Amino acid sequence: MGRNKSEFLSAFGTVFEIWKRIVEAVRELGGDDEDMRHLLTDSMLVKEIAKLIIVGRVKAHYKVVVDYGKTLTEMIRAGKYDYVNDDISDKHFPIQGSGQHEAELVLVHLNKDATTKEVMANLDGMGLKPAKIEHQLALGASRPELQKEFPIVALGSVWVDDNGSRSYPCLRCDGDVRGLDLYWDWDDDDSRWSGHCRFLALRK
Repeated sequence: MGRNKSEFLSAFGTVFEIWKRIVEAVRELGGDDEDMRHLLTDSMLVKEIAKLIIVGRVKAHYKVVVDYGKTLTEMIRAGKYDYVNDDISDKHFPIQGSGQHEAELVLVHLNKDATTKEVMANLDGMGLKPAKIEHQLALGASRPELQKEFPIVALGSVWVDDNGSRSYPCLRCDGDVRGLDLYWDWDDDDSRWSGHCRFLALRK
């Protein structure tokens, strides 16, 4: 019984410290007790706070410049990859846009195996949308060592082949060999992305 009590008190102390810090932050911003009571009645407010906590845990931010004046081939060349999947072409992954655009990319790690539908639902819940291949290539060119740590997937670009299989571009590494490859997703209900993958996203 003593052990259970100790664990309970420890958990209570942690919860109290978290709540205390939230209250202090609200007061520093000019809020009061009435603002805190909104948490009891405003479910959307609670969801937004939860979203900030979760996104803060599973994301990393990177700013890149996407140059739409370049062709896909030129974007790939800028990344200096050791190999590129032959099916990653202008025909399968057309680039649309003009000029140069700065984008803040979010690298999301779910830390669990998930289907494409589940990944999309998680991104949507975080207020994010999947990035496209041009964002992925801009990141690969500006931070070439990043893909050596984990596969980086861009679900915003997809090629559907004659068999109906969907393929998504992925920055990956085999040892020190950096590659731009395709990951196939035959069935959204059965195929799962490894928990090691990171998903590139943008704010909506």
